Amino acid sequence: MEIFMLTAVGITVSAALMINKKREPLHISFAALCLAISFHKGGIFFSPFFHSGVWLLVERLGLLAIPPLTIKFSRDFCEEQTLLKKRDIRTTALFSAGLAAILFTPVAGWKYLGPFIYLYGETVLLLSYLSLIAFARRSATGVEKKRIVYLIIACTAAIATYSIPPLFNLVVAGMLYFILIMITHPHLTELHDLMTRALVILIVALFTTIVFYLVIGFFGKGPAPPFTLVFMVSFLIVIAIGPFQVILKRLLTTIYPEIKDVFTSPYDLDEKLEREKALLLEKMAPVLAHEIRNPLGSIKGAAQYLRSEVEGEEQRKLIDVIIEEVNRLNRVVSQFLNYARPYSPDLKPRPINAVIEKAMAVIEADSLSDRIHVQMELHPHLPPVPMDQEQIHQVIMNIALNAIEAMPEGGTLTVRTSRIGSDTGDAVGISIRDTGQGIRREALKQIFTPFFTTKERGVGLGLAVCRRIIRNHGGKLRVKSIPGQGTIFYIRLETVR
Repeated sequence: MEIFMLTAVGITVSAALMINKKREPLHISFAALCLAISFHKGGIFFSPFFHSGVWLLVERLGLLAIPPLTIKFSRDFCEEQTLLKKRDIRTTALFSAGLAAILFTPVAGWKYLGPFIYLYGETVLLLSYLSLIAFARRSATGVEKKRIVYLIIACTAAIATYSIPPLFNLVVAGMLYFILIMITHPHLTELHDLMTRALVILIVALFTTIVFYLVIGFFGKGPAPPFTLVFMVSFLIVIAIGPFQVILKRLLTTIYPEIKDVFTSPYDLDEKLEREKALLLEKMAPVLAHEIRNPLGSIKGAAQYLRSEVEGEEQRKLIDVIIEEVNRLNRVVSQFLNYARPYSPDLKPRPINAVIEKAMAVIEADSLSDRIHVQMELHPHLPPVPMDQEQIHQVIMNIALNAIEAMPEGGTLTVRTSRIGSDTGDAVGISIRDTGQGIRREALKQIFTPFFTTKERGVGLGLAVCRRIIRNHGGKLRVKSIPGQGTIFYIRLETVR
């Protein structure tokens, strides 16, 4: 059963990568490798049930496809900087093709041919493994090195269990899914982040298994299936839900384009309601602002006239307070209009790193950042992002200045960019982290609410405007904070619209 598990996981992982609208070479090479593994293991699984030699042929053809695809994947994963060269892909591909041709000749019955093919495959896999280790030790740095080390750990676990076939198949199945998470979520740079995401899948599968046994216990009459069988089926269902939903959505929306909202999660209804409120606010805001500004203008004009008439210093100070507060209220109205006013961003593909570098240059030149160490970790190979450059610059500046204000005694401001892969295509991730005071849990829930602020003279529209801008770009903005340790804002911007 473990062989079937590995076969199914390989097919599921391959499908999950191939249904992306925008597929990277890394995704394609890993999908092809997973498919080859599925053919190899599928041949082994079905051979006992069918006495024809077809499944033995499928098993060997799948095994022969693994060596060149392994080298291709390892080169793509390491951005073509491993000891293995492009010519090694061609060499192993030609050698595998030659052995595949032999399988259709009388020589295919030679008793040593099977062990030779396995030895050939194991040798290439070992060389690929050693090349990853060499690359991690000599060339890889930073986030890239972490990802290589994680892959080496996964491969080491598979090698350690090679002599125990059932365990080996389960470990390889887990390794394929772990690598899938690594390459589709490059923003998860820490091992605990990757393991937590995988752990969520395992917990859901375990919960499904427990529910199954509870139902069988109440209503079943015969003996229950083995726990491992039920758990493996549950795991397959859980990891297959995402790809299946995407395929079903594309199929149904092609036939019935008007039913796109059917796939909206019930948890997204709040966002839909918020959009409706925003439309109402857009209509009310100009009228409200006009009715407020007119009396404010009259008050300010009268105050300025009185100031020129009075002679006492104390009276002038009181009038100055009136004028200052009128100006402040006028700024609040202006910010309110900026928040409520419908605005279509001028989206053009631009490099996000350049926008961030410009914003950080302004931050570093500001006197507020004297005690702040600005650290930038920008991914060097990001695709252009369709964006309004000025608006994204405003978002980066607003969040960064808030972070600096949260570190009055000094600290580190870290800005990081990453590439994100998902079912809907590529995206770019931006994280802005400070080591400041953090945000209380109660305040964190309302941080994007208009007019909510923890500052004495704050308006409470800065972050609300930031979220509005990011949403207008089709992106997402979220925040995490630990009081006393710091805050991190995550921005996700799609590269394909």
